[in-house]
Amino acid sequence: MSISLANKRIETKHTLAVGGVAVVFVLGALTRLIEDRAPGWADGTALERVAKSIEFPVYAIILGLVGNFVLSKLDLRERLAEGFRTEFFIKTGLVLLGASINLSVLATAAGPAIIQALLLISAVFFFTWWLGGVLGLDEKLRALLSAAVSICGVSAAIAAAGAVQAKREQLAYAASLVIVFALPSIFILPWLAGVFGLSDVVAGAWIGGNIDTTAAVAASGAIVGEDALAIATIVKTTQNALIGFVAIALTAYFALRVDRTENSPRPTVRDFWERFPKFVLGFIAASIVGTLWVKYADGGKADITIINDLRTWFLIFAFVSIGLQFSARGLRDAGWRPLVVFGSATVVNIVVALGLAAVLFANFEIPSS
Repeated sequence: MSISLANKRIETKHTLAVGGVAVVFVLGALTRLIEDRAPGWADGTALERVAKSIEFPVYAIILGLVGNFVLSKLDLRERLAEGFRTEFFIKTGLVLLGASINLSVLATAAGPAIIQALLLISAVFFFTWWLGGVLGLDEKLRALLSAAVSICGVSAAIAAAGAVQAKREQLAYAASLVIVFALPSIFILPWLAGVFGLSDVVAGAWIGGNIDTTAAVAASGAIVGEDALAIATIVKTTQNALIGFVAIALTAYFALRVDRTENSPRPTVRDFWERFPKFVLGFIAASIVGTLWVKYADGGKADITIINDLRTWFLIFAFVSIGLQFSARGLRDAGWRPLVVFGSATVVNIVVALGLAAVLFANFEIPSS
């Protein structure tokens, strides 16, 4: 009797998980539809420019939050939560993202982009870490916020979460802050670039170094122009490539300092391996394979385009899941301090990124094709 009951519970759990995945897929498909049709719907209206600039993370998060509200009212959200596989979707999407990071393209702006990435990430990461410590944030939340605001938003937060073994609620909170701050930046930075009289190249480097999500960088860069979009993409891609190094550093720090007690044994290589987010290796491998494939295979670029489309689907599912998992209770429990830390770090990021872009890309010219 007990075995039969246990089997029924397992079947019920699996059924609910499938139902949760189905909800994610439906909202994901609706996200893609809205992203595709919204510019046409807004054509000729005051919202035309806005509709053309907004990309899938915005729609996915909003639809996820709407789904969250509806399912909560129907008392279904917690029961279906097993199917909201945020980590699986976003880790798969990030591995596929690696395929589009062509090392030969990066080489065209490797010097200034790498220097900017290293200086900017270091300055913003340690400022965020320091301020989080001053305000007494939990060590793991400090790591997530520091990685997110200094590197590439949700992607970096996911990598940091795996390295420090953060709670799901902390990841959802960090991801929500990224989206909240990234959305206005899409439009504010191009406007400020015009106010400051920045060249398209410098504006692109500023946007790529400051906005936290790759999709938002692309949207903002496109508002400025093609040259700005190209440089913004290269700068952001360079920062993306450093996710692995930051994950390794966080893994070592938390294993050796934060999670180690006085009586615990010294961490072994196996301990590091168990904590290390394995998808980062897939990300690096995909970047290498993608670079070689585009260079040597017939139709390589077309293949990468297909992979990029598949990546977009997985990232849409991830952002929808983040919206579905978002908890207002988590915001209330975290209080005002994480918001102050992230907001302050964003201001520092804006200022430092502008200075570095103005110095490093002042005389940079995009190679002619």
